[in-house]
Amino acid sequence: MGEDVDDEPIDPAEVGEADAPPIEEAPYKVVFEANRCIGAGKCAEVSTNWSLSLSTGIAAPEAYFFGEDDLAHNVRAAEVCPAKKDRGVIHVVDRRTGEEIAPDPEGDGSLSVDW
Repeated sequence: MGEDVDDEPIDPAEVGEADAPPIEEAPYKVVFEANRCIGAGKCAEVSTNWSLSLSTGIAAPEAYFFGEDDLAHNVRAAEVCPAKKDRGVIHVVDRRTGEEIAPDPEGDGSLSVDW
């Protein structure tokens, strides 16, 4: 019996791409490690794209894909996230290159998603 399940780990750069708008319209995306959110609410303080649910204690973005106009405040949300010992659980990715813009703790554009 063959298995139809792909045992390869999920590539964070590919998350959501199947249903994403064209890259030309929304060249940036958020990859959010919701299971690691600690509910600090720092993201919601600095970005209109982020809100913190008082009932669940978890943050959530309004949009996962966006353009240049929304880049700065989403980058700020990623940079101020204190989860994972200040490494953050909000990742802003340039869909054109697959590189992490923020928080980029390694400084090399590699995705710092832990799953």
